[in-house]
Amino acid sequence: MEINWQDFEKVELRAGTVLEVLNFPEARKPAYKVKVDFGEFGIQWSSAQITFHYQKEDLVGRQIIGVINFPKKQIGKFMSEFLVTGFADENGNIVLSTLQRKVPNGSKMI
Repeated sequence: MEINWQDFEKVELRAGTVLEVLNFPEARKPAYKVKVDFGEFGIQWSSAQITFHYQKEDLVGRQIIGVINFPKKQIGKFMSEFLVTGFADENGNIVLSTLQRKVPNGSKMI
């Protein structure tokens, strides 16, 4: 499905730094709760099914890309505030979308 440039501009793909990662044992599939600093857009939490390739301690301080303008999503008793982006590997396990170099938190993908 083809979209136009105006559609793409509506998606708030923003850089943020992971501040904290917690286990999420209540999730149906293995996941972490991830706390990310998006600069002027604030600190937000999300659930991310990234436990296969990443240990909690390896994620803190890493910059990731998140969609911050989707509606919040209730996952059990947890409210996910943004979407962590990534790609499925050959086995369906998520590989995070990350940045090669540090940029200011809240920077928009262009």
